[in-house]
Amino acid sequence: MAGCFTWIKAEPMGIRIVPANAWIDPARPVEHALVTHGHADHARGGHGRTVATSETLAIMAVRYGVADGAVTARYHEPIAIGGGVTATFLPAGHVLGSAQILLQHADERVIVTGDYKRSPDPTCPPFAVTPCDLFITEATFGLPVFRHPPISTEIAKLLTAREANPNRCVLVGAYALGKAQRIIAELRAAGWDQPIYLHGAMEAMCRLYQTLGVPLGNLRSVAGVPKSALAGAIVICPPSALNDRWSRRLPDPLTAMASGWMRVRQRVRQRGVELPLVISDHADWDELTTTIAEVNPGETWITHGREDALLRWCELHQRKARALALTGYEDEDD
Repeated sequence: MAGCFTWIKAEPMGIRIVPANAWIDPARPVEHALVTHGHADHARGGHGRTVATSETLAIMAVRYGVADGAVTARYHEPIAIGGGVTATFLPAGHVLGSAQILLQHADERVIVTGDYKRSPDPTCPPFAVTPCDLFITEATFGLPVFRHPPISTEIAKLLTAREANPNRCVLVGAYALGKAQRIIAELRAAGWDQPIYLHGAMEAMCRLYQTLGVPLGNLRSVAGVPKSALAGAIVICPPSALNDRWSRRLPDPLTAMASGWMRVRQRVRQRGVELPLVISDHADWDELTTTIAEVNPGETWITHGREDALLRWCELHQRKARALALTGYEDEDD
């Protein structure tokens, strides 16, 4: 059903839950924050009280030093957050610990997705489709051109390139939280059992994933490894390191970039990437529209992304919708 939703406010710095005096993924420190996942455009330190899944809190402790005021939310277990509002964290399928947040108040059900995807990911639980009255969805890849291929196809491209270039290393640029670990897990699933080498910036998060029960196999630091020993190896690094001085220590690296934006040729050229891998931790166009249809809300609010096309899709399908104007939400997929 369509409702009034007067207790939910979309403000430039985030989603405000008025009766509870709380915010979801606020862009600056607040007294009471509910955090969907650990990426820096959604999670930050300085809150008086931070409610998140145990995995997200662990990630925030490593990345931002968050410890005081941390409150653990378990998937599917409602939490009273004040003002007659309950919050239930549900799997979002984005990265380890990521959650949609179901808010219930005044006989209305509101879901704030945070970031999410629908494609399988061995490093985190899958997105939980949950009916609601108001669905507040991301739209990072909210254009029909963005249709992500199966990740197995992209991993096969990576392994084929490595086999065709035995004297080079394959250097894969990937975001340090979520994307890197997913690629490693998918490489293992594809049968790659050799050591995977890491840039120093990737090590702490990979160790944390392993501590939290995500198997990643034999990982090694690039530091101190002779250049000749890395011929034929797969190396994971931050996107910013693909073409900087650090990469010169590697044996003629074949540069790859894992991002949903690798669908756009101009982005590939800008990055100077030889092997674009269309791998994203965000829903593509079909996943966005399918999810809205399955959740079947009375109203949809669209945020931090390509809002206009998804808004138009809703209008064409007789679905009430509006675009929000939130700030501070960047695209960690790049």
